[in-house]
Amino acid sequence: MRALRDSDGLHPRNLTKRQRLLVLFVAGLGLTVLFYTIVYNWGMYALENRPQSVFRSFQTVVETMTTTGYGADSPWSTPMMNVLMVTIQLTGVVIGFITLRVLVIPLFERTPLNLDDRLTIKNDHVVIAEYQHDTEILLGELEELDIDYVLIESDEEEAKRLSDDGYQAIHGDPERRSDLDRATIDRASLLITDAGDKTASVVLTALEANEALRVISFTASTRRKAALAEVGVDRSVAPHALIGQRLAEKAATPIAVNGRSEADEVDVREILVRRDSPLHGVRVRDSPIVAHPNLTLVAGWFDGVLHVPPTPDDRLTPNTVLVVAGPESELDEIANEVAGVRSRRITTPSEIIVAGLGEGGTAAVEALPSDVSTTTVDESAARNPDLVGDITEPETLRDAGIADASALVVTVDDDSTALLTIAMARSLSDEVEILARVTDGEKTKAAFRAGADYVLSIQQVAARLVATEVHGERVIDPTSQIRLVRADSEPFVGETVADVRRETDRGWTLVGVARADTVYTDERTAIETGDEVIVAGSDDAIQAFERTVDTV
Repeated sequence: MRALRDSDGLHPRNLTKRQRLLVLFVAGLGLTVLFYTIVYNWGMYALENRPQSVFRSFQTVVETMTTTGYGADSPWSTPMMNVLMVTIQLTGVVIGFITLRVLVIPLFERTPLNLDDRLTIKNDHVVIAEYQHDTEILLGELEELDIDYVLIESDEEEAKRLSDDGYQAIHGDPERRSDLDRATIDRASLLITDAGDKTASVVLTALEANEALRVISFTASTRRKAALAEVGVDRSVAPHALIGQRLAEKAATPIAVNGRSEADEVDVREILVRRDSPLHGVRVRDSPIVAHPNLTLVAGWFDGVLHVPPTPDDRLTPNTVLVVAGPESELDEIANEVAGVRSRRITTPSEIIVAGLGEGGTAAVEALPSDVSTTTVDESAARNPDLVGDITEPETLRDAGIADASALVVTVDDDSTALLTIAMARSLSDEVEILARVTDGEKTKAAFRAGADYVLSIQQVAARLVATEVHGERVIDPTSQIRLVRADSEPFVGETVADVRRETDRGWTLVGVARADTVYTDERTAIETGDEVIVAGSDDAIQAFERTVDTV
């Protein structure tokens, strides 16, 4: 599918085995007809003494090869011409059988017998050994980023379905060396495995074929990380725990400026676009935050993916978290002015309820600051929650303190239970911030309709993590991805704050200008000699910035 879509789709590397066979067939057929046309035309002139145009000879050759007739040229008087005509006839019969097998039969079959025929040539690609979090979401992410891959799927029907949809999938057992070889594991750069208890076996077999292979493994529990590292896994990811940690950080941890005296004047804040916000569907360029002269939009979380900085065409949804820098008073004002948008500054102590104390809930509790008051709720007493009970019942939520809670983190194991919990909590409190995890990506919109403010899907997060991991990036990491530094203003002297902010493709942006003991964030401020600029951006972008500008 991607091979036909890319601008360089006709390159042999982008053609599947079947497509390459068809190209060779068509080229061979054309050369055969051309050869016979030239020989026949020469024979009519030199042997039969009946010269004619090459187009008439071409017609006769085609008529003979397709057995539709022999044309007006027959009969032929010389033996060599008769032998030539018999050869052309036999060639036509052989080509007919090849055409039937290569073109006609596969056209009416549901799928080829060998899915390997659909694979394009691979080198330095990703091999995916099983995948449990909705394969199509993952493969769609990889194709969007133009990442070469091969998926080994043990379910034959699922493999056929994915292959029919245009994905690079084959049926096989990733524990078998022969099936890994079919995916050209020896030329791969990365192995993604989500094979459960078979993970160790899959990894060891793959590393036998390619010792330089980098391995990322999805695991149900963080307790398996040490064991997986022993067998050669470079990075283990427990999606439930990862998302639980992220939800906890969203619920209770604001971004703080780690700097000098400007910390009292300039703040970096996360502003959550809530479900009832009028900003829903608005492009970043049209948002009041971007239009504000004293505020800088540093970054944005869009469905759990960090954009630094957001592009002007990014649309705000109820799942968007904007990272905004500027004077504290201005941040408070914009957060209060925009209906449906709540500032993420949490006062201490906070009251947070964690619903579900499995892998995700435990990770959420561990990620919460020590000065945050936490109440855990679970149906199982074996998990040692603060409150044993059914979180979907109003009495349980009341006993957990929903009326006074600042946030509810929902990490229950079942999506249906999660949706009911969200709806029940919202019916009891319109002020509590509800942050939820769902397994099925299709349930994200339902969670918003039920009343959630922030939702992360296991499927979407896992797929995005794999896709960005290929590029050496990390996703779902919280505020550690944003850095703020002071630098000498010399490279920017003569420009205004607005002039510097217009360059949006560098990964960093100018927050303000420090002059004496005052920080100026107005876009009209001109940068002068002796000033210091305050710059915010992704860690990589700030490192690149520091290599070119002297920082303070």
